[in-house]
Amino acid sequence: MKLEIINQDFSICKLEDFSRIDFSDEIYFIGKTDEELSLVCSSDRVPDNAIECGHGWKAFRIQGILDFSLIGILSRISTILAENGIGLFAVSTYNTDYILIKTDDFDEAIDVLKYNGYEVI
Repeated sequence: MKLEIINQDFSICKLEDFSRIDFSDEIYFIGKTDEELSLVCSSDRVPDNAIECGHGWKAFRIQGILDFSLIGILSRISTILAENGIGLFAVSTYNTDYILIKTDDFDEAIDVLKYNGYEVI
């Protein structure tokens, strides 16, 4: 399985509302529940109405379109990383999964995944 590194720094934020999101950002994720409004975006595009924000994240995506019948892809990656003391923040889209890792752990995470048979591009 191929993992594609995304050459971008990310921040994960809790927002007051969605009015100040820069929708021209190439990659961003918006989440809304009955308890919060969340945003993952480029670190240089964090809206000024962020209530809380965690900076210092890098990301990769599982390359290709994942069929819904495929089971355990995200579980295997998260298990490998957890066994090596590396936390993650995952976002899934219709096509694939995106895994965010703290910048300080990113290179180690990539090395561990390569060691476990993943091809990183």
